[in-house]
Amino acid sequence: QVQLVESGGGLVQAGGSLRLSCAASGRTLSMYTMAWFRQAPGKEREFVAAMRWTGGNHDYADSVKGRFAISRDNTKNAVYLQVNSLKPEDTAVYYCAAARKLFRVVESDYAYWGQGTQVTVSS
Repeated sequence: QVQLVESGGGLVQAGGSLRLSCAASGRTLSMYTMAWFRQAPGKEREFVAAMRWTGGNHDYADSVKGRFAISRDNTKNAVYLQVNSLKPEDTAVYYCAAARKLFRVVESDYAYWGQGTQVTVSS
């Protein structure tokens, strides 16, 4: 089992920044892909960013490329999402997720999810 706990959300003005954190515990994550998803009110959950725990290419949704950055800290067993140049349409609950798979990962591969952290962007 992998336990994921997000933090760092909040209310921010458009153009502002936040750093979302995801503390992971329970398993060694070297065989995992870590990702961030988000779900806005009345909308489907959508992919935001992903990376293999061991490093390599990072994947981003087109809507966040150039503004968001995913990273991890091995010493703290944590994954981060730096969110910059925030827009009102970025308002959503942001979820951290883990998939025990390294290649061709799809949403259904993510078996472990955190409880989410709310990001609200005011205009």
